[in-house]
Amino acid sequence: MRTRQADLDVWTTALGESVADALEENDLRRVELLVQRYGSPESVTLRIFGPDGRLLFTSAPQLDRQITNWFSVPGVREALQNQPTQGVAKGVLSNDDRLYAAKPISRNGRLLGVVRMSITLNQFQRQFRIIIFTVLGTLFLTVLLCALISERLARNIARPIQAMCNFAIQVGAGHLGEKLNIRQNDELGQLAIELNRMSERLASLDKERRAFLANVSHELRTPVSNVHVTLEALSSGADEEPELRDRFIQTAQEETMRLSRLIKDLLDLGRLEAGVTVLEKQPINLRDLINRASRAMESRMRSKGVNISINVPDVELQGDPERLLQAFLNILDNAIKFSVADSQVSISGSVEGSQVSVQIRDQGGGISDRDLPHIFEQFYTADRSRKGTGTGLGLAIARRIVEAHGGIITASSTPIQGTTFTFRLPLNSSSEKKRINP
Repeated sequence: MRTRQADLDVWTTALGESVADALEENDLRRVELLVQRYGSPESVTLRIFGPDGRLLFTSAPQLDRQITNWFSVPGVREALQNQPTQGVAKGVLSNDDRLYAAKPISRNGRLLGVVRMSITLNQFQRQFRIIIFTVLGTLFLTVLLCALISERLARNIARPIQAMCNFAIQVGAGHLGEKLNIRQNDELGQLAIELNRMSERLASLDKERRAFLANVSHELRTPVSNVHVTLEALSSGADEEPELRDRFIQTAQEETMRLSRLIKDLLDLGRLEAGVTVLEKQPINLRDLINRASRAMESRMRSKGVNISINVPDVELQGDPERLLQAFLNILDNAIKFSVADSQVSISGSVEGSQVSVQIRDQGGGISDRDLPHIFEQFYTADRSRKGTGTGLGLAIARRIVEAHGGIITASSTPIQGTTFTFRLPLNSSSEKKRINP
């Protein structure tokens, strides 16, 4: 509208100059031609007034015949007073909004008349209405489209969430090992992957728990049954024969000791796995710890005809000496148990960066490749290293102790040549500084 108002101002100025020339020459025919050329009854109305306010020429003669007082038309009175004016007003005999501009026609300081031009705003208002309806229609379509997209997205999001909810309910009800079939490259897809991993882990733990309970039941049943049979035999009259009675009593004592060891190992393993065992933190000399373990197993080695060689560095560790001694004793006991007669168990060590590596190597029959990955599991009995009078928990306890000290334990074996257990434990920081700066 401002642009059209500016155009209207330019047109009236230009027409005013042309009309002034014609009036000054008293060429009224020329004025009439200008009005007819630039006026349009439908959209543009052009009027020329004399200096007394009388209408001289108009582009809408039929309409203007009905007007008796032109001084009431906006802009005419001001222009006759030599004051250009412009603005928006209603039509002369209609209710339409129109832009108008009224300017005095002057030449050499003499008022020759007034030119008033007005244009209708119907076209602009129709355009505005079209724009408004277009905006409203576009807004409605946008809202509708957004609602459809949101509804689709909500379903796409709600469907996997509902599936995860049902999956969680099933897992809570004990249906472990099932999997979510959700394949999305977003956070929900990642969550589904983690839920599947959790389900697999829970199923694995449940399987381990069932196997553990079955193994514990089996291991406990044997000594208890033996003690029960022995007591029944004694109560049935076997105590009347001194030799038979002593043998039965010895059997009952051995089974009772075996049962006690099993219960102690189970308690130790349970505490280590639950993390409730409080480990002492104190400096430990590795060489003294290994010598202490070898002295504790000296009688076993002599009875088996096994020698031991020790070559470990004089370094310090940080940890619980009794627990680490237990781990070394369990590995040494396993090495001695499956060493052949007149063989040697060697213990060697070396410093590797901030860790010390200790290797315990026996000269037994070795462990098969099929059984080697499972020897640190609880009650694993497929390998012959689990057979005998042991509880089947020694290697599992050793691994838990080493891991609790921030280390790792591994095993390697060569059939007929023997098995090597390797401890890697972190060094005490002060010991490492001494080694770097002797």
